[in-house]
Formats: sequence, C-alpha cells, structure tokens
Amino acid sequence: MESTHKEREEIIEMFGIHFESVFEISPLAGRILGILIVDGCRTGLTFENLIEKLGASKSSISTNLNLLLKMEKITYFTIAGDRKKYYKPAPLSDRLSSYLKMLKSEQLIIDKMIHYREKTVSCSEEQFSLDNAQFYKTHLEQVEDLIVRTIAEFKETETINKQ
Repeated sequence: MESTHKEREEIIEMFGIHFESVFEISPLAGRILGILIVDGCRTGLTFENLIEKLGASKSSISTNLNLLLKMEKITYFTIAGDRKKYYKPAPLSDRLSSYLKMLKSEQLIIDKMIHYREKTVSCSEEQFSLDNAQFYKTHLEQVEDLIVRTIAEFKETETINKQ
C-alpha cells in the first residue's frame, strides 16, 4: 500500500511539473490538474478535498481552480441537493480541441507568411525561409488530421463511458 501511495504522489508531482511548464501555470495549478487526473476522474473532487489533499489556502485553491476553468483544463458538475461543486479534468477530446484551435491559428499565420514570401523572395535565404514554411505547413496539416481523428475516437469512448 505504501508503494502505491508513493507512486501516486510521484505521478501527481510529474503531472504538476509537466503542466506548469507546458501551460505556463503555477505549480499549484499544475498539481491541482494532476490530482484531478489521478484522483478525480471517477467522482470528481470538491474544493474541500483539494484543500485537504494539497494543504494550500482556500484563496490559492480558488484562484487556481478559476484559472484552470478559464483555460478549459478542468470542468465541474453539481449534484441535486448538494451545494458543492465537483471538479474533474476536462475530457481529453476537449483538451485536444483547444490544442486544435491553437494549431489552426498557427496555420493561418504560416499561410500568410508563405503568401507574403512567395511575392517577396529575392535571395537564397528568403527562398530557404519559404521552403521551411511550406514544409512546416505540411507538417501542421498532418498533425491536424491526426488530432481530428484522435478527437473523434476520444469522443466515441467518452460517449460510451457516460452510458
């Protein structure tokens, strides 16, 4: 039992560090997301559960929960007759959808760059820049296709698991 507890703590810490660097969030926000993934996936965790598990102040937990909600990294639900909110990690399909939005935004920029560079290329360095932008556009299109397929698979699994 002790080894699984230690392993759980290690996974939460790894998630926390990962999310802190990837999403540029506070260490506490990263750990909240990690705890919700590890412990909150079935029933969700309440505000009070998070205070107890993290040993952080109410205001710190509240601030970071609001940040994660705004970033769409977590969701919450309520139960009839219970005034508490139960927090869970956002479904993977939602998290990938937000990544897809960022990818599409980057594709627009790259398209504009290619269009501009095609009109203005005047030296080998600019041609190299154009070639790289075109290769990168192809890469982004391939990643987009993969993400779209993955989102569809996650949504199918999420629908099945809700039943």
